[in-house]
Amino acid sequence: MTLKRTTLFETYKKYGAKVIDFGGWELPVQFSSILEEHEAVRKEAGLFDVSHMGEVLVEGKDAEGYINYLVTNDVTKLSINQAQYTTMCYPDGGTVDDLLVYKLANEKYLLVINAANIEKDYGWMKQHVRGEVTLQNISNAIAQLAIQGPMAESILQRLTETDLAEIDFFHFVQNVNLGGVTEVLVSRTGYTGEDGFELYVEADKASALWEKILETGKEDGLKPCGLGARDTLRFEARLALYGQELTNKISPLEAGIGFAVKTNKGSDFIGKTVLIKQKEEGLKRRLVGIEVTGRGIPRHGYKVLSEDEEEIGCITSGTHSPSLKKSLGLALVSAEHAEVGTKLKVEIRNKQIDAVVVKTPFYKKGS
Repeated sequence: MTLKRTTLFETYKKYGAKVIDFGGWELPVQFSSILEEHEAVRKEAGLFDVSHMGEVLVEGKDAEGYINYLVTNDVTKLSINQAQYTTMCYPDGGTVDDLLVYKLANEKYLLVINAANIEKDYGWMKQHVRGEVTLQNISNAIAQLAIQGPMAESILQRLTETDLAEIDFFHFVQNVNLGGVTEVLVSRTGYTGEDGFELYVEADKASALWEKILETGKEDGLKPCGLGARDTLRFEARLALYGQELTNKISPLEAGIGFAVKTNKGSDFIGKTVLIKQKEEGLKRRLVGIEVTGRGIPRHGYKVLSEDEEEIGCITSGTHSPSLKKSLGLALVSAEHAEVGTKLKVEIRNKQIDAVVVKTPFYKKGS
């Protein structure tokens, strides 16, 4: 199978990128080291190429109502230049994908979806079209960069006259000029638990923008970052990863992102009946944070057992946390074992290693 590449692939080489196959894409896992890049984002800033993400333009008189039927959050609450995190569900409550909805104008929205799900999601969207709506998959035309970390705003501010301090969290500005690169959508969003921005730009302008930002931020410790650090950063902040915390068998409520599920919004949406039932009857399983107190690192798919060695769930994500220097995991477990302080065991290389349920997120900005 030929791996897909973003428009920045040739640019990576200058920075010594180590590339891997990620969901059918040839992407950098690291440039220097995962640990170094992780620390740069927590202390200074890091720049990521996330152009593999998908973008779908939804326009038309019925765009708002149509999107509101597709997703679990309430898009009627969005004002122009505001973004919202949400999920799409199957009728049985399982998750199609988690995504961002950007309100570009009345009757015009941008939906940003996960790279491995582009084809599946776009097919799902087309299948459920209602009313006067046009859909356009513009993923190949759009590149996305993310600059994240405490120095992100000051670095980016040197490249634009737009006052970035005025962009609130989950808001954005369109048609920004960044260092001579025009028509950039600058969004105060990200996937690291730090402050920062996601930048949407025409694909053929992305390399120039990447170089400009890295050059501008060099004195502040800005580093190019790969998927490895992106994963450890999002994990510490307890941000869900589709395919692990969210799947077609895991509902957004079970994954602990109930804030993105508005069962009381004034309109129907796909999966609503099952999600209401889950809320009313109580969840049978929950996503929790665990700390492994014995020796070993919990990894995706490892079994989780109760103190009396009954299998009660599995690890969805786990690593040795670079910020906290602990072996931590996210685990989907039976609800009766989800309380903070509950003692558990994780099966690591055929050994049962002691663990305990802990509070999440593991890391909070500034801690």
